[in-house]
Amino acid sequence: MEQSPIEKVIEKISASFGDKVLSQKKEYDFHIVEVERDILHSLVKFLYDDAEHPFRFLTTLCGVHYPANEKPYTLMVQLHCLTQNLRIRLKASSGEKEPHFDSLTDIFPAANWMEREAYDFYGFKFKGHPNLKRILNVDDMDYFPMRKEYPVEDLTRYDKDDTMFGRDSSKFDRKKLMEKKKF
Repeated sequence: MEQSPIEKVIEKISASFGDKVLSQKKEYDFHIVEVERDILHSLVKFLYDDAEHPFRFLTTLCGVHYPANEKPYTLMVQLHCLTQNLRIRLKASSGEKEPHFDSLTDIFPAANWMEREAYDFYGFKFKGHPNLKRILNVDDMDYFPMRKEYPVEDLTRYDKDDTMFGRDSSKFDRKKLMEKKKF
């Protein structure tokens, strides 16, 4: 059976970047390639310059925070080959408290705003970015709001009926929790 065009692209990536490709999978008809952080820029340039399958459209670039992972900060890049209607998602992760990646603005000028957003919300720094500063939040903000570093619920609220959320109130008593917690 002949390979599909996207399978040929995945094979080219594996042949060119070897063990720097950490994993590849297909989810919901979308091919995902996870790579080492240090080759992400080279891989994007490789796909951009590919004569047979040129990925010349940057669909999105965004940050993701998976707090349970060993490398919790992930940069996700989606590219589209418009000539053959192929899509690919690339992921690279960092375990540093202040994650940094190479900027893609030299390949895709539109990455400028997307990288600024990833910096603004997740604190990702981009080497070679022409103007890396906050884009939506105030400049003097000293934290990154999309990082999952704070509890989801406000434990000080007593006005919520936890049984509405499927919790047994005898096992989740806010007053007892608040007595244990010192502010």
